[in-house]
Amino acid sequence: MGRRRGIMSDQLKEEIAKELGFYDTVQQEGWGGIKARDAGNMVKRAIEMAEENLEKGKR
Repeated sequence: MGRRRGIMSDQLKEEIAKELGFYDTVQQEGWGGIKARDAGNMVKRAIEMAEENLEKGKR
């Protein structure tokens, strides 16, 4: 079986990693080098961003 393709674009993941302050780790070690807490915070932020975009679309 092939590896599953992620839902978030690389650009979005990088943007969020920069915002949350661990992009340097991603550059040095790759996505596997980030802490589980950072990955969770990244998902949480992506959900917040999606919800904000939905709200903007309803106005």
